Amino acid sequence: MRRLKKGILLRHRRVFLFILFVLSLVLLFLLIDLIFPLKVSLDYSTVITDADSTIMNAYLSRDDKWRMYTSLNEITPTLKKAIIFKEDKYFHYHFGVNPVSIFRALVNNLTSGRRTSGASTISMQVVRLLEPKRRTYLNKLIEIFKATQLEWHYSKNEILQLYLNLVPFGGNIEGVKAASMIYFNKMPDQLSIGEIAALSIIPNRPNTLKPGENNEILRKERDKWLSRYLKADLFPEQDILDAMEEPLKSYRHMLPDHAHHICQRLYDSEKRRHTIYTTIHLEKQLKIEALVKEHINRWYFRNVKNAAALVIDNRTGDVIAYVGSADFFNNEDAGQVDGVRAVRSPGSALKPLIYGLAFDNGIVTPKSVISDVPVYFSGYEPENYDGKYHGLVNIEYALSNSLNVPAVKIMYELNMGTVIEALVKAGFRQIKKDQDNLGLSVALGGCGVTLEELTYLYHTLSNKGILKDIRFMQKDALVIHKGKKNKDNRQNKKKKQTDDHPARNIILSEEAAFMVTDILTQVTRPDLPTEWQNSANLPKVAWKTGTSYGRRDAWSIGYSKNYTIGVWVGNFSGTGVPELSGADAAAPLLFNIFNILDYGSEENWYEIPEGLKSRIVCSVTGQIYSDFCNDLVIDYYIPSVSSSKPCQHMKEVYISPDSSESYCMTCRPEFGYIKALYPNYAPEMIAYFEEYQINYQKIPPHHSECERIFSGIAPVITSPLNGAEYYVDETDSMQIALSCNASNDVEKVFWYINKRFFKSITPNEKAFFSPGEGKIDISCSDDKGRNTDIQIWVKKIKF
Repeated sequence: MRRLKKGILLRHRRVFLFILFVLSLVLLFLLIDLIFPLKVSLDYSTVITDADSTIMNAYLSRDDKWRMYTSLNEITPTLKKAIIFKEDKYFHYHFGVNPVSIFRALVNNLTSGRRTSGASTISMQVVRLLEPKRRTYLNKLIEIFKATQLEWHYSKNEILQLYLNLVPFGGNIEGVKAASMIYFNKMPDQLSIGEIAALSIIPNRPNTLKPGENNEILRKERDKWLSRYLKADLFPEQDILDAMEEPLKSYRHMLPDHAHHICQRLYDSEKRRHTIYTTIHLEKQLKIEALVKEHINRWYFRNVKNAAALVIDNRTGDVIAYVGSADFFNNEDAGQVDGVRAVRSPGSALKPLIYGLAFDNGIVTPKSVISDVPVYFSGYEPENYDGKYHGLVNIEYALSNSLNVPAVKIMYELNMGTVIEALVKAGFRQIKKDQDNLGLSVALGGCGVTLEELTYLYHTLSNKGILKDIRFMQKDALVIHKGKKNKDNRQNKKKKQTDDHPARNIILSEEAAFMVTDILTQVTRPDLPTEWQNSANLPKVAWKTGTSYGRRDAWSIGYSKNYTIGVWVGNFSGTGVPELSGADAAAPLLFNIFNILDYGSEENWYEIPEGLKSRIVCSVTGQIYSDFCNDLVIDYYIPSVSSSKPCQHMKEVYISPDSSESYCMTCRPEFGYIKALYPNYAPEMIAYFEEYQINYQKIPPHHSECERIFSGIAPVITSPLNGAEYYVDETDSMQIALSCNASNDVEKVFWYINKRFFKSITPNEKAFFSPGEGKIDISCSDDKGRNTDIQIWVKKIKF
């Protein structure tokens, strides 16, 4: 009995010691695992895909490997089974080490006196690939321990995924996806059984089984493994037999290399990502690249060597095509410069925004008439593209024909701050940087913009004036603009605000955006055929061109209901070309792109906003018609915002029967006079008629014996402008021009400098004076006693 108890105690002691030993091993393992953690850090190649996950481009990893991230979702069950069958049949049943295989390999190696077989599991191979070391027994023990560590921290699927991403295929190719793409030009889930078998054996002998060089040897090895698949009943018999008959046409393919500028841009900003999913539609991208290249080929002999294009899907805000130059690989013409982001002068391309702001501020409506005549702004004298002036024109005509003078006048009336604030709000970075140094020339391109920014601005017009983020990437939007708080509360009150679109995200009201869009659709297109049947399917487009000073840049930006497209044509060197213009060089390319993207679109055009109304106005002024208005037109207007000033383009004048003189109420005779209607021209129009010798209906000279002091329109000083500041070189004798516009009853004007008489001239003449330093008071009086006073400041500095 005593011996029995002693035996039981001994057995319990042995069990206890065994458990203690196991626990000690576990604790030791955990301690070593804590002190020497397994480092699993992989640097992948960056793969860039289009919107459908088709690879467009790829970049080497930081260690110069083609190692493309592969998830298990991309691996077919067939490929998994083949890899596990070949490399580690008991992968799902061990803890990182297969003791039976190790014992068998150890016996074989000891009995043969050399290494004849290995016993590495997939887990052990992953460790060796993560931390390559010489193959010694000590390193094998370390490898076994770390394989156990790997199994402790990762699931079987995660370990298999690591293996599929690390397995070498010769040269700098690692991982199943890179090998599949390079050797078979296929994604892993598209491989056949024969291709899977061939791919699985390359890692064992990557130099002798290199595809394209040793295909016959590779085919024989493949067939050996296919026979083993057949013997193991791994796959259906017929599938394996078919794979044996499959020819092996494997060689090293070039990886996809498309959409270079957008891919390089995203790689530079997101290179830590293993996969970048873009919004680009590759098929459309390639078509547009071809159009751009073909277009420049036609212009190349004229010394125009580059172009860029950007396409935004208005429905989603996705950038679906991005072409930075005509030929990325043309080093002679700087093809690797990204024309989408290059800062250039916009020419007239900002005018739609300026007119839209004028609509929103109640300054004009589409039928409002403005004078296109010479005008001076503190030494700045804008001119039209054709070098001519057109007299009285309405806003529709001025914008659709891109007249310069009216645009500058509108910008002056708006004030610079309103326009610059809107441009900064819309994301124009260079304008934000330079805003303190910009002037009225911004209306004509006197600033720096990018094609990206301009296209985004027109996309905002297509989106009813609401700033909407656009994106290049699908999963995490790389946005061009995010709304900023608008500091101009006064202007915000004039714009519709909703919960979905707060004022900070609105650059124009929906009503103003619609009026701009309506005008831009009236511009004559270069792609209109002569037959109606051929034009019926063309997409309706609102568009605008721009040509920079010196003919260095040609722009054409437009939007349909579906797309906004921006095009730039020119030279990255900044070389001007006499034939270069937005209408001739950029517009045809713009409409070629529209016609491949949107031809036959049945999308309805923009509906008239509820807040936009129509009214009848005088065609001569665009103002509310009066009894004197005979020609009437219908005009859009924004209630409570647009001006409701009545038309005064005609006025009643008392004249003598022979029309030789006119009278006022003071000098009008009791009998012998008649009433007549005369045009009520502004002084600037009279000055224009006189300077260019244009016949117009003049009011007869006033009765010479009249002694009344006139209270009509005083002279309007056009140069210099009130409040202007001049910085003058102290060694220079610069002179400042004096000019004014006066009523047609004025024959002489009198100029005074600092309350001292300076000169008497006719209203159409200019005078010049040399300024002193400091504040200068300037007065201009006409011969009817009407007077205008202004002040300017002059500071003399040493340049």
